[in-house]
Amino acid sequence: MQRVSSLIALVQMKSSEDKEENLKLSLNFIKEASKKNADLICFPEFQMAFSPSDQSAKQLMKLSESVNGGNFVFTLCSAAKRNKINVIATIYERYINNSNAKYKNRVFDTAVMINNKGVIRSVYRKVHLYDALGFKESVKMIAGDTIEKPVKTSSGNLGLMICYDVRFPEISRILTVEGANILVVPSAWVHGIMKEEHWQTMLKARAIENGSYVIAPNQVGNIFSGRSMVVDPFGISLLDMGNREGMEVVEIDKSRIQKVRESLPLLKNRRTDVYKYNISAFG
Repeated sequence: MQRVSSLIALVQMKSSEDKEENLKLSLNFIKEASKKNADLICFPEFQMAFSPSDQSAKQLMKLSESVNGGNFVFTLCSAAKRNKINVIATIYERYINNSNAKYKNRVFDTAVMINNKGVIRSVYRKVHLYDALGFKESVKMIAGDTIEKPVKTSSGNLGLMICYDVRFPEISRILTVEGANILVVPSAWVHGIMKEEHWQTMLKARAIENGSYVIAPNQVGNIFSGRSMVVDPFGISLLDMGNREGMEVVEIDKSRIQKVRESLPLLKNRRTDVYKYNISAFG
């Protein structure tokens, strides 16, 4: 009989500037999540390390690693296989093609989906860089240019976004239309005026408009707001971690997705026949 529920672990961490320390902490969380029978563990953005404002792009580039061949991801893949758990992790991914002077000493802000056999299933590079509200991520980072296809797992069909992406509803809708029913949003949401309200409102909006679960692990401490959340397809908050560090495990009911989508058929009621005449608005 097919399972209708899944246990999801969220990590709310205060990453230090020491990536080896953060990796060790991550391994402990993976082991703990496995002991609690979680199917999936989700880490926040900047899991690899906190990058303070006085850290140069060149310094961050030296800290970064490749997805394939880098120790950070390799170690997490080994831990995923050993503990038989799916892992969503984040790294600063080294940009290999340094022939383009424009992107010299820049890195990708990358999320990696690893299955419970230790195999990388998806690599997503953050599309929308946080050049807003006094920040300019593009000084140190390169924007990705691909929305990765959702990945089928025992927990559901997972679609990846990262932090600032959640402010752009197009990306979550594209993922949903392509089959996602769980949107995972690793984040390092900076605290500030109205920022927590924006965070809660948009996570719930993305869940409601797509009839999807939204899983949003966040950084806490340093300059970040915490409030890691899980929101169900009808917009009900199943978890809000406040400002505490640590890990929480939430049980999600996969049958809830279909029930909500049937009673509130927003995807079915879309008027794509009308929208196509306004496609230039996306240009």
